Amino acid sequence: MFESNAALRLVVRGVGFVLATALLIACSALAEAAAADGADGTGRSGATGSSRPIGPSGSSDSAGTPNRNASSPDACDVAGAGSPFIPLDSWVYPAVLRLYSMGYLETVYLGMRPWTRANLRHMLDDAGPIIEDADQYSEPTVAEAKGTYKALEGEAEAETEDGCGAGADGAGPDSGPRARAWERPWEHAQFRTESAYSITRGLSGTPLRDSYHLGSTLINDFGRPYERGFNNYTGASGYARAGRFVLYARGEFEGAPSAAGYSQALAQTLSGIDGTTYIDPATGLPVYFPQATIPLGPIGTATEGRLLEAYASATLMNHVFSLGKVDEWLGPGQGGAMAYSNNAQNVWAFRINRVEPLEVPLLSRLTGPFRYEFLVGPLGGHTLIPSPDPVGPGDVINPGIPWVHVEKISFRPTRNLEFGFERTVIWGGKGHEPITLYTFLRSFFSLVAPDHAVKFSTADPGARFGAFDFSYRLPFLRNWVTLYTDSEAHDSVSPVSNLPYACYRPGVYLAHVPGVPKLDVRVEAVTTDPSTPKSQGGHYEYYEELQVQGYTNKGALFGDWVGREDKGGQGWITYHLSANEWIEAGVRNQKAAKDFIPGGTTLNDLSFKVVKRIRKEIEIDGSFTWERWKAPVYLPGLQNVTTTSVRVTWFPEGRHRR
Repeated sequence: MFESNAALRLVVRGVGFVLATALLIACSALAEAAAADGADGTGRSGATGSSRPIGPSGSSDSAGTPNRNASSPDACDVAGAGSPFIPLDSWVYPAVLRLYSMGYLETVYLGMRPWTRANLRHMLDDAGPIIEDADQYSEPTVAEAKGTYKALEGEAEAETEDGCGAGADGAGPDSGPRARAWERPWEHAQFRTESAYSITRGLSGTPLRDSYHLGSTLINDFGRPYERGFNNYTGASGYARAGRFVLYARGEFEGAPSAAGYSQALAQTLSGIDGTTYIDPATGLPVYFPQATIPLGPIGTATEGRLLEAYASATLMNHVFSLGKVDEWLGPGQGGAMAYSNNAQNVWAFRINRVEPLEVPLLSRLTGPFRYEFLVGPLGGHTLIPSPDPVGPGDVINPGIPWVHVEKISFRPTRNLEFGFERTVIWGGKGHEPITLYTFLRSFFSLVAPDHAVKFSTADPGARFGAFDFSYRLPFLRNWVTLYTDSEAHDSVSPVSNLPYACYRPGVYLAHVPGVPKLDVRVEAVTTDPSTPKSQGGHYEYYEELQVQGYTNKGALFGDWVGREDKGGQGWITYHLSANEWIEAGVRNQKAAKDFIPGGTTLNDLSFKVVKRIRKEIEIDGSFTWERWKAPVYLPGLQNVTTTSVRVTWFPEGRHRR
């Protein structure tokens, strides 16, 4: 009787979830239709405040979002036009973030990346009038803003040409037979080679590649393999677009040398920390199961082809529905993101992404415009480890191939403030719980931590993590300083409701130094070791007593690189030669707790980077990092590692039409 009642409640919740989603999309359509009816004939709603003067203190703090669907002669109806996402390692992101922090952009969502190329085009539409006004007031950063704007305009040029389709006579998006081309996509298919690149990387010493335990020499690198010696990654990206549909692929051939890896003794030690040790009931001896989170040696040479991104998407009412691998970064920081980053390989997933800000009448007077996103997909690299003495169905040490679903919503109540809420749930998996609509809805609506019996059964709601982030351009320093914080808490709806149990990544960004407008400074701290008794032995953040391989995909954390029970920080000083050329010096620190890793770990590195363009289409990115780490459980004494990397990227111009 209890189970039937629980099933009925879950069905009711599921119906409510579907209805709420349909209502949200309907509100989106109605709000956009109302905005189009009330447009002022310039392609903007009257609340944008685009002509406001921007002074050093930031003279206005009201919210406003341009109308993306106005039916004016100059407007481009993009609600149904497909647009590919910009890769996370593009120079576009630091350029846009700097332009925003200097006060020249107002509709940037720092906590939800990537953005589509159409998003970039719209941000620049808003920036143009603001830069013109600032020029009249002789702002000290206006020259920097103009240069950045011009460079981004060049990057967005393809979107201007292709997004809605130019008329046959080139007169504009709504003229000629190409008007509303997405209604006849098969007649207007376009193909573009986005980039081709080769990364040559040389490492000396013994690098770390274990984000789940000891740390990593290279971070936020899409889970690429690397070892001491010569490493190479050569690839290309491109996409096809037809109306509302986009097909995108970015693949590369990866090569990395062989390595000694961890010893059997160290692997057993880390397996004991994780709780993945299997004791054979027949012999009473431990049996080690190979795990992607523990790089047991010997490690063979890596020579493989891999898709970093590959997805098919369709755009409907400013929502991108995609299936495949897409970059993801859910946080305002530069060095890491608590909920989701590119530290691991991208997850194959189904996504719904509201890519343009939504304004709902009455509600948005309080919250401002907002964006939201949902994704669901399987996690790779999780080893099924059975229980030697199961007490019932679903009782395993670690399930194989669990799934993850992520939801995030971000608000902009003012042009200077953004805040967002996020939730991640890892549930199901082979040997534990089937992946079905029923188990998904149970995990989606679960808000209370289950007891031990439920956790180790087929009724487990999964491992739940709640995140909160904000960014704020400070009063009196609006165009100078942006303060931000990213946070996450295990088994909490939100860190806001459980501050002592939360993990944090606070940061501050000085967009330009007084007297040196080309120089900026950024500092971030990070901790995943909160002041709670639960944070012991690495068994709190990014970990769960049953999903013991935790917050990982293919062996690497897809959250913050800092790890499970660590503290650290990063800092950067950057001198901008131009919008897409710069010289940068950076530092990084990471320290794992001794109750987590025996003897603890300490990692420090110092890095230098130069990015330079040779003509418009060739980029050379060179970097050197010197690292010193100590992990007595692995190797005695201090270890020195150097990393020299050179990346050459070709950005071909032009496009191909069917």
